[in-house]
Amino acid sequence: MTRVYLVRHGRAAAGWDTDPDPGLDELGREQALAMARSLAPLGPLAVVTSPLLRCRQTAFPLAAAWGAEVRVEPDVAEIPSPEGVPMSERVEWLRRSMAGTWAELGPRYTAFRDGVVAAVASLPVDTVVCSHFVAINAVIGAAIGDDRLVSTSLDNCSITVIDVVDGVLRLVEKGHEADTLIR
Repeated sequence: MTRVYLVRHGRAAAGWDTDPDPGLDELGREQALAMARSLAPLGPLAVVTSPLLRCRQTAFPLAAAWGAEVRVEPDVAEIPSPEGVPMSERVEWLRRSMAGTWAELGPRYTAFRDGVVAAVASLPVDTVVCSHFVAINAVIGAAIGDDRLVSTSLDNCSITVIDVVDGVLRLVEKGHEADTLIR
């Protein structure tokens, strides 16, 4: 059995419609430090992160505390917006999409979901994964058999615990929920 701690990144310094790769704002950095203090007694564990800056910055305090190398994994990145959607329309597309299912979004997005799930299911050792709201919801959905893009409203730096047993995902604990702003 492998235990995976899925951490949603801390609060970003800019919205999804204004910056394609924002870092953390001051609150986000505080959230990352608090998450590191919470998980530090469990390790050192492997640390994996999305390539996006807000996730790498979220992972940094924990990896530093453990003296751990951070592996960047593109398969746990943010859901991609459709080709040709202007930056200013990305949030509206995401809000509409989050109200539906993976099947409704079509093959590009079910492939994205399947990639996230496969990346988590293939982790060979207990690992902390810093990722994104929709990606973590994809893993939760796979674990509980729910095709919705969003089954839970995960707060920034929430920690969702998944066990992987013979390649099968089992939800142990959902991360803290909050009415977080998708901006």
